[in-house]
Amino acid sequence: MDQHEKALLHSVENATTEVNTLRSQLERAEKRLEYAQSELALIRAIKTTNVETMDRGTKRKFDEKQHKDLISLMCKNAYPYPVNFQKSYYISSQHDKKLRSLALCPVNDKLFATSAMDGIVNLWEVISWGEEVNLNSSTNCLTPEQCRWPEDIAWHPDGDRIFSVYNANSLDSQISIMYLSRVGEDPEEMNDINFLEHKPHTKGIINNISFMPWENTCFVTGGSDHVVILWSENGEDDWRPKTLHKNLHAAMVMGVSGMQQKQIVLSVGKDKRIVGYDVCAEREDFTHIIDSRCLSVIPNPCDYNLFMVQAGASEKQLRLFDIRTKQKELHTFGWTQAITLEARTNLINQAWSPNGMYITSGSSYEMIHIFDIRCNGQNPSQSLQAHQKGISKVSWLQSLPLLISMSSDNNIGLHKLV
Repeated sequence: MDQHEKALLHSVENATTEVNTLRSQLERAEKRLEYAQSELALIRAIKTTNVETMDRGTKRKFDEKQHKDLISLMCKNAYPYPVNFQKSYYISSQHDKKLRSLALCPVNDKLFATSAMDGIVNLWEVISWGEEVNLNSSTNCLTPEQCRWPEDIAWHPDGDRIFSVYNANSLDSQISIMYLSRVGEDPEEMNDINFLEHKPHTKGIINNISFMPWENTCFVTGGSDHVVILWSENGEDDWRPKTLHKNLHAAMVMGVSGMQQKQIVLSVGKDKRIVGYDVCAEREDFTHIIDSRCLSVIPNPCDYNLFMVQAGASEKQLRLFDIRTKQKELHTFGWTQAITLEARTNLINQAWSPNGMYITSGSSYEMIHIFDIRCNGQNPSQSLQAHQKGISKVSWLQSLPLLISMSSDNNIGLHKLV
């Protein structure tokens, strides 16, 4: 073969390689386009008017989101749609002890709060398109008598207050309200804290607090005393507790939440029970017992019939249910759980993506897991190496392509998406 033929053959090989590369890039671009179109369609379908804040103690006005049928899309694909990560950034949580909670503001999710066993609630703001955060304030939320730290926190739906729950073993307060400054208010008066006088829980830790997605402002708490309490707003910062049930669980209640389309309060506990309670009818709607202890429950943000329960079983941590069938498990996701002390003691909180298609989860080791509910597999569709210790919470912003994580290494992670 002469030199000219060799040169032509080399050119053909190079051209073939370039064509294959371009074809691969085109396939990836088509997948990204399909994903972006799906995201855009969902955003347009569920876009709502922001909450209109009124004076405290009055009824909130809001437009209900449009229901989106995602259950029909579940497990239809053999392969997941990838989530493309760009870069991760890490900052110190500015807490002296182990992190307990991370919660996004419901009105502006560039604001988020963290709490820890040092009793401090830090208020953060995401800046620089998700590459940095500012620490806006730090508030001491320890109870006045026993100096108990917040076990869990939740934002008021108006985004101007943060509620904390504590321990019921003493005569100390069980609920506190931290006020945030509003437009026109004196900055020196921001972050005042008020402890409610009512103490309906009888013993143990109050494990979870969750505001209900209903027109009448109320929240629910569940605790180690097996009790689920509904707190209703009755005037300016006057919250009245009402016991929904105290005998439907045989062990501590770990998670509570509310369904959008009907006033059903879901509660899950270490007794392996999933309980649905009809608030209007004032009775149990259903009880379902699974094969493992239940640790949290979260409704899907778009499909109002879909909810997720976190279980303690390795490789079967995430259980998806349809509220209409109640006791029928739609699908299960999970990962191999390391048998370590941290794995047994660290509570991992799952979260939905804003479009309701993905579930994000931390782990007892240094991985963030992502599950695509459209994929028929049970393993994570993606896993991202992050942090130096176990990851207990990963939240997905709607206003920015960003995941925020908290870890036992006492750092907050910012994970940018393409």
